Amino acid sequence: MTRFQSTSPHRDESPIDLERIRQKFPNWFQRFLPSGGGSHEDHHGKGMFGFTVFLLSESIVFFSFFLTYAALRLNTPDWLPPGISGPEPTTFVMINTVILLSSSVVIQLAERALSRHHHSRFRGLWLLTSLMGTYFLIGQGIEWSNLNFGLRTGLVGATFYILTGFHGLHVVAGVILQVIMLLRSFDRNNYNHGHFGVSATTLFWHFVDIIWVILFSLLYLW
Repeated sequence: MTRFQSTSPHRDESPIDLERIRQKFPNWFQRFLPSGGGSHEDHHGKGMFGFTVFLLSESIVFFSFFLTYAALRLNTPDWLPPGISGPEPTTFVMINTVILLSSSVVIQLAERALSRHHHSRFRGLWLLTSLMGTYFLIGQGIEWSNLNFGLRTGLVGATFYILTGFHGLHVVAGVILQVIMLLRSFDRNNYNHGHFGVSATTLFWHFVDIIWVILFSLLYLW
């Protein structure tokens, strides 16, 4: 052992007992917080906490868009130009939405299968989630091509395409992450020290679905 190495564990020197606070949260929420007061051994906990903070920062960006949209909508009497019907919750849009929201259930089942070391079941469910996300993207592209307004059609066009486009980029990122995690699952030793990548991707996908629920309510139901 060199003089730079130490066998003593890292101690949390914060005046606040972070571990005691962590234990007060529900079990499902504790997975996003570092255990042991942030000990250096808790790579998964610290990673999930950092990723949660990242998603919170993304939430701020989305909610700034939502508030801007609401302010513009409330202060624009002629929101729809003459001859423009605006986005409508058609059967096609509803099916696309159900597919995306259902994928959250599928990806959660996939992560649970992985935690139980059912790798084949995990890969099947994980692939299904990727296909559902891809279906949503294709469906959104088809919807865009059939709308009777474009990006330059007043505020209704600008806000619709910016909001749905920004969300669509996150769906693309989620599908790419899923493909990467699926490929990594074929590495026999990949999960010897946990599956942070899968957990983070699952959390990201839930985030994408929650954002779509808000977007759907604002753009199609309001």
